[in-house]
Amino acid sequence: MICLINKTEIDVRYQETDQMGVVYHANYLVWFEIGRTKFIEQLGFKYAELEKENVVSPVTDLQISYKRPARYGDKVYIETSLKLYDGLRTIYAYKIFNEENKLLVEGNSTHVVVKKDKFRPVRLKQINSEWDLAYRKVLNGEM
Repeated sequence: MICLINKTEIDVRYQETDQMGVVYHANYLVWFEIGRTKFIEQLGFKYAELEKENVVSPVTDLQISYKRPARYGDKVYIETSLKLYDGLRTIYAYKIFNEENKLLVEGNSTHVVVKKDKFRPVRLKQINSEWDLAYRKVLNGEM
């Protein structure tokens, strides 16, 4: 059950397009990151605060499927939700739509929380118990 979905608007800029006039494929990954950051902020947290505690959350897996192209001047919307969270691993789901609500791109990114100096996985609950609780509430449909 997905309860909390963050919807972020993005204006397609010229520099994000390729010679075919469509958004270059790697830019969708940047938009995924924007959506993930906004999702986290919607829950009341800041990723930068996590980094201050010598912790980062690298991508361990990425899946993306391209359906339709976005073009310069388009307005697109990225919907970000929490697909899975087990305390160590987090999977975010993304869907990017155009103004006509047609699906352009969808995908998932998998992240783990690690100590920056050793790059060893650590449970989010050990770093920020409130953040851990918020993710669990989202997955339980309480948010």
